[in-house]
Amino acid sequence: MESILVSIKKMLGIDESYTCFDVDILMHINSAFTVLTQLGVGPAEGYAIKDANDTWDAFLPVKPLQEFVKSYVFLKVKLIFDPPTSSAVLESYKNSVSELEWRIQVLNDPIETRSEEGRG
Repeated sequence: MESILVSIKKMLGIDESYTCFDVDILMHINSAFTVLTQLGVGPAEGYAIKDANDTWDAFLPVKPLQEFVKSYVFLKVKLIFDPPTSSAVLESYKNSVSELEWRIQVLNDPIETRSEEGRG
């Protein structure tokens, strides 16, 4: 079971044992989960983590979608917690977030709905 907090800290380049920023990172992770809830991903009642014991599987057991969600949450946290100084990198991150939101919605949409919409 992979910890949400630990994996995001790792992607941010923060050692698991360094806890000074955990409260800030938790807040930003939970903000990203709120957006995901609005996109229809995860538990309908929403989801929030409290510490390193909360896992990705507890939020979303669907593996292909879970990998998109991990990238999405990381980028959302990175943009708020440690934004890049380069405007080109910042724009690239923002574009990646937008693309992931679209892909997450498409992958989360039931296949029957997608195939019905594709019929004209």
